[in-house]
Amino acid sequence: MSQEQHQEAQKSGPDIIKAFVRTLPASPGVYRMLDDKGQVIYVGKARSLKARVNNYTRYEGNSLRIGRMISATRSMEFVTTETEGEALLLEANLIKRLKPRYNVLLRDDKSFPYILIATEHEAPEILLHRGVRRRKGHYFGPFASAHSVRKTITALQKAFLLRNCTDSFYQSRTRPCLQHQIKRCAAPCTGEISIPDYEALVEDARAFLMGKTKKVQDELSKDMNEAAENLDFERAALLRDRLSALALIQSQGDMTAQSLADADVFAIHHEAGQFCVQVFFFRAHQNWGNHAYYPRADKELTDEEVLTAFVAQFYEGRTAPRDVLVSHELLEQDLVAEALYIRSKSKVRITAPKRGEKRELVDYALTNAREALGRKLSETASQQKLLEGVRETFGLEETPRRIEVYDNSHIQGTNAVGGMIVAGREGLSKKHYRTFNIKSTELTPGDDFGMMREVLTRRFTRLINETDPETETVDPDADDSATMPEWPDVLLIDGGKGQLGAVREILSEMDLPRHVALIGIAKGEERNAGRETFHMEGREPFMLPARDPVLYYVQRLRDEAHCFAIGTHRARRKKEMVKNPLDEIEGIGPTRKRALLNHFGSAKAVSRASQADLQAISGISSEMAQKIYDHFNRSS
Repeated sequence: MSQEQHQEAQKSGPDIIKAFVRTLPASPGVYRMLDDKGQVIYVGKARSLKARVNNYTRYEGNSLRIGRMISATRSMEFVTTETEGEALLLEANLIKRLKPRYNVLLRDDKSFPYILIATEHEAPEILLHRGVRRRKGHYFGPFASAHSVRKTITALQKAFLLRNCTDSFYQSRTRPCLQHQIKRCAAPCTGEISIPDYEALVEDARAFLMGKTKKVQDELSKDMNEAAENLDFERAALLRDRLSALALIQSQGDMTAQSLADADVFAIHHEAGQFCVQVFFFRAHQNWGNHAYYPRADKELTDEEVLTAFVAQFYEGRTAPRDVLVSHELLEQDLVAEALYIRSKSKVRITAPKRGEKRELVDYALTNAREALGRKLSETASQQKLLEGVRETFGLEETPRRIEVYDNSHIQGTNAVGGMIVAGREGLSKKHYRTFNIKSTELTPGDDFGMMREVLTRRFTRLINETDPETETVDPDADDSATMPEWPDVLLIDGGKGQLGAVREILSEMDLPRHVALIGIAKGEERNAGRETFHMEGREPFMLPARDPVLYYVQRLRDEAHCFAIGTHRARRKKEMVKNPLDEIEGIGPTRKRALLNHFGSAKAVSRASQADLQAISGISSEMAQKIYDHFNRSS
């Protein structure tokens, strides 16, 4: 190493940061701090990049956490923006994408479901929607769970008689379907209701979902009374049932917001170095559900700091409602509101109410945050005790942080799949579950060893290529020992000595860069639970006491893997059974498939069509019509 290289290596974090400060502008922007491996360890935003980054050129005046971050910095990257609000949006986007070690990180960022009234068709349909809003229509939400959306849609169908069928199903109807018979659809498909009258029902549904509940109910009540006075008791009964359905929707939430039409409520609670943020969604004055988040954050941070970072990240990719209520004043409340306005193009009010109904809503969310974190801490402590029991029982060097269990499922080799489940300090981690469709064509049907070889080879090959096993250790600086590592500490094998030996051979051929403990669990005589025999390398087979908590824990993991593999196999088999025959024709993509089904109504009707009829469809050339006709009329 040359003298210059040696001097460069000896440079401390503050020295490196000082070199960047000299050339920085006094304008808004975002900065990234990188460690010696080039990994981003922190993302921040600033009104003045020069002034903000200058604070990192010394250890004095900074917290221990910031001091560690400065010390680990070996390089920096910068992006300037027009305003500080734009910098805040960019910061939130980068944090969610890069997941830096020293930032507050929103984990378990799920996509919430919405109710969509799709208006692409002359008779709009009502359905559940997730993801990007590409379809034309009116979106209402978010809801905390798909179950609550489906329950609400069912009630809305009873109240407004809106269809929920696909456009192709709608086009093929010649008489009303069952939904009309059970009074959940007005059946515009067969003319049981005119399109203008159906559109009036759609408008009523929109008004109700937008919070104009009293107006809609008053009109229905008036129509019901008029029908009863005119002795039209059948219509009066139908209107009565619709009013009952609306009342059911309004009674689903356990709390209402009389003074707020649309609002999100955030409340934060911390205990034992962990944070919980409860988010409640109020739409049309009704509680549409809630979700608990456990952001990754240094225990030195205050509730205000964590909540500020959380809210900014939460609305990355989401539209904020008119009102956002928070349990603690955000550090840069006006700036966050400005950033939300930039994203949604509508004014957003962020308030930390002190009294009245709004404060009651915040207190309600705060109580839920406190209870949710208490349950999580209790479950985590219980799981940690079980994992320590696994270490002692099986003689492991360290308490495992990640246990993987594998199982296969098939019927005589068909639709074969492998399943992997994962468990750690927080119990079963379903977001880390994986399925493997068995692809090898050389396997003998039912060859479990061959399937396991393919699954493990694919799993660990990807793991070796995408991760650095040397960094897969608990980092005390990150203060996040509960984070699930990528590398497993233990593989639990459902089988005896033979299966264990086969797995050991597979992994030894791959020359893994780190040790993974292997534990085989063989079923007892007559597959009797509680009489399992355990196999490990270098130890004689052994059994555990019948009431040992570790035995129950391992049994539960094995059974979970078995159920997961079977469920995946059944889903794949069902998908194969209902596969559309049009999918088998080369050149038939989603657009042509939709055109054919919209015109003929079903794949069966397509199979009976003549070549001339097929060619008459927009997008179907004479060559494609010939190919479709030949597919269904080839001689056997």
